[in-house]
Amino acid sequence: MKRFFALMFALGLTFSMVAPALAAIDVYDFKNPAQEKQFQELTETLRCPKCQNNSIADSNATLAEDMRLKSYELLKEGKTKQQVIDYMIARYGNFVTYDPAVTASTIILWAGPIGFIVIGFTILVYRSRKKSELAKDEPLDDVESERLQGLLAEMAQQDTEATNNQTKVNK
Repeated sequence: MKRFFALMFALGLTFSMVAPALAAIDVYDFKNPAQEKQFQELTETLRCPKCQNNSIADSNATLAEDMRLKSYELLKEGKTKQQVIDYMIARYGNFVTYDPAVTASTIILWAGPIGFIVIGFTILVYRSRKKSELAKDEPLDDVESERLQGLLAEMAQQDTEATNNQTKVNK
């Protein structure tokens, strides 16, 4: 029984070492080295929609394999690199390129936060200047001074009455 488990362990270990070598490797035949270089540049330029930040050259996702195959087919048909990129954008959207085109949505995406910062800074400056204008000490004219003295006297009288009423209640 020990031999059986030792044999199974050895087979499992051997298979785990050999399995990566058995993985499928994409092999493409090109007309010339320039076309192969163009394919390699193209697969590094296009982003895998599933893996998000991996290029289709680096991704092992099925979608990336399909995109590599379609890129190869389009290049074999004589399409240029830009035509292949345009095809992929039409099929998968602007996300498949690391350098998306400038559109209204990308302008809003980049300019929006800057606009909020400028608006916020403007509001802060405006409010701080308004407070500094209000904080200036200007002497009161005679009418305002008399009114202030009257209000202070009235408040003092109310405080005195409240205190007297409180002491009467406590007794």
